[in-house]
Order: sequence, then C-alpha cells, then structure tokens
Amino acid sequence: MGDNYAPERLRVIIPVGGKATRLLPLTAETSKAALRLLNRPLVEFSLLSLASQGIRNFIFGVKGYTNYRDLYDYFGSGYGFSVRYNIKPRIHIKYQPNVDDHGSADSARINMEYYEINSPVFAVQGDNIFQLSVKDLVQFHREKGAVMTIVLREVQDVEGLGIADIDKNSRIRCFVEKPLPKDAPSNFANTGLYVISPQIKKIFKEKGIKQIIKEKNRLDFGYDFIPYLTQTGRPVYGYRLKGNWFDVGTPKNYLEAMKNLLHGGFSQLQEFGRKISEKQQIWVQGESSDSEKRRHEIIQKIREGRIEIVGAVLIGRHCQIDDGARIVNSCIDNYTRIGKGVSIENSAILDRTIIGEKAEISDSIIGRHATILSSGRKQTKINTVSVIADDVTIEEGCNLAATKIYPHQYVRGEFQNQILMPS
Repeated sequence: MGDNYAPERLRVIIPVGGKATRLLPLTAETSKAALRLLNRPLVEFSLLSLASQGIRNFIFGVKGYTNYRDLYDYFGSGYGFSVRYNIKPRIHIKYQPNVDDHGSADSARINMEYYEINSPVFAVQGDNIFQLSVKDLVQFHREKGAVMTIVLREVQDVEGLGIADIDKNSRIRCFVEKPLPKDAPSNFANTGLYVISPQIKKIFKEKGIKQIIKEKNRLDFGYDFIPYLTQTGRPVYGYRLKGNWFDVGTPKNYLEAMKNLLHGGFSQLQEFGRKISEKQQIWVQGESSDSEKRRHEIIQKIREGRIEIVGAVLIGRHCQIDDGARIVNSCIDNYTRIGKGVSIENSAILDRTIIGEKAEISDSIIGRHATILSSGRKQTKINTVSVIADDVTIEEGCNLAATKIYPHQYVRGEFQNQILMPS
C-alpha cells in the first residue's frame, strides 16, 4: 500500500481450521467462528470492527467441511452482511481453495499464493473480539520496517496464551506459545492479530519452514512460525493494544465476553436490536408483525413485574417467557421457550431451546435446540460453567456442575466435573 494507507485495498485473512478443542463440546459439530454469541456468529464481531474502518476484502482460511459449510452458508460472498449493517460499498468475502493447510500460518501462505497477494495482509484469529485502529497498526508496522507485527495485550494471567518478550523499541526478542506461568518471559500476550509483509511469501519457501512442516505436520503462527522468525533474526515487532480485546476460546471466556459486551464493551456494537427503554440495558428483538407480538408480550410482563430482569439482558426474536422467570446478565437466543419460575443468571441460552419450569441455570451455556426438562417436583439445576451442546435433552431433576455434554444425548442423573459423550 506504499506510504498511503488505503483500507479498501487491505486484505484480511481469517484462518478457520482448528478443532477449537477448548470450546468443546460447543464446537463438536459447529465451526468456532460460527458459534453464536449475542445472537450472531462469533466472527461477525471481527468483520464489523474492520468493515467500520473501511476494510472491504476478507478471506476465510477455512479447512474442513464443517468450517467451510458453516461460514459459506451464512456469509456467502458478504452481500447479506453488508445489507444487515448498511455497509457501503459492500464487503467481499472469498474462501480458501479446497486445500488442507497445516495450521494458521500455512493457511496464510496458501491464500497469499492463491490470490496473488503482494501487499501487507492483516491476519485475524476467528475467536477474537477486538477494538483497534488498523490504520495506526499498519503505520507502526511500516515505520518499524517489520516483516511481521504482532498485536500484544498486557495481561495478568498468562495461562493458555502466547507470550512475547520485547525490547525498548518494541522488537520481539523471543516468543513462547502457552508457557507455564513460571516460564513466561513477560506478561505481553499474543492477541492473534498480525500484520504480515508480502516478503513473508519468500520465507514460507525456506528450508527451515519446510522442515517444520515435515517434522511436526504443522505450521501454526504461535507454535511454529513466530518463533522461527525471531530465531532467524527477522524484524518482528509487538504493537501494544490499547482498546478492548476478548479471547473467546473457552466457555469461561465466552461468558465473560458476553457480559462485557452486553455492558458496552464493544464500541462498534452497543445496540443489539430494540432497547425497551433508555434507562435499562434490556433488548428484546423483533421486527416483523409476528415477532412484534411476542416482543410486546415480553415487555408487558417485564413492566408488570411478572418477569424479573436484572442487569444487561438480550432476548431474541420469537421467544416465550412465562411468569415468574428471573433473568440476570444473560442472553436468550431466538425461538427459545422459558417456563414458569425459571432462573437464568450469567448464562447464554442459544436458539430454539426449551427450559422447563423452575429450572435454575447459572454461569453456563446451553446449546441450540436443547431441552432442559424441569418441574416444581423435580427441579433441574445447571451451574459452574457447565456446557450443554446442541440437541441434548436433560431429564427433569438433573443436577449438573462443571459438566460438559456432547450433542444428541439424553441425560439423567447428577454429574460434577464430568464429560459426557455418546457411547
């Protein structure tokens, strides 16, 4: 792009090829990037943040059937997304050719070659939500003469993150992926946001890179490519992020991000579709005449005190919420039915889920099309960051704590710190 920053010419590559093991069982049959958060696919936050800065060209570095299916079926070429958020001129989304990559860095290599990209690339991990000025980042990258710039965020807890050691000029001396806390060289964490210079295409062809792929059958940014660059003396720099950043890579982080976003933690999206009043952080979605009827019923119950809402709450379209329900700092997705006396706190209930009478759900995620049976006689309780995947039925009277349940199961009993998979 030379000395003149032109956002419409910048290419963004979003590698989406991993198994997202930290988010299992939510991602057992769903692409991590398409996992629903606040009633929309997770990666939509990245697209919106970048499109609002004038960026128009995106490449999904998809690997595998599930990742391609979920993203292509929802986003297509980007036309629908552009209409939804009134982005003009529209964005354009392309996809990785049907070539399996060996990791996130290899996905960048494949797409830079296939689409003949000879200008800087902004690479974004699909499970990130972030706020930063891409213009400032690219200017920093150019001024430093970097072959690669990594966006870093100072953190208190380094566990599970890539950590960089930087000098006074922000050059990265070494990089360690997910070290033990006692071995971390600093507290500057890799956010998974990178600017890559076009000369990186030559580095991808080096013997050392080919050897890594041969020995490890992998070429990941954090584990392999960034350490290779620093060890071979390449100018790799760290750009310190000042805005918000959320790693949504675990169920706990997902819930923390959800609550933070509901309370205004993402400037590009602070309205989630029809707030019921200026004084309350409560949104009840619905625009068609059919969904408007349900919306009115819910709002009426809230105002009459028949439904208790505390904190920031998002309720999707076509939901049914019975009297006596209490919802605190949570998100309820479309077509969900919530029975009498249900308590939902700090939780995400995904779309087409049924929550039975008197159920108590706290600090947990309930997947799509799940059924949580419960009654006054046999109350079901789900808590302590339990994760129920799609199409699961929980028998009434169950008690689940810190338990993960994989899709398409019927579960009964009490479980704590368990992982339940189909036999």
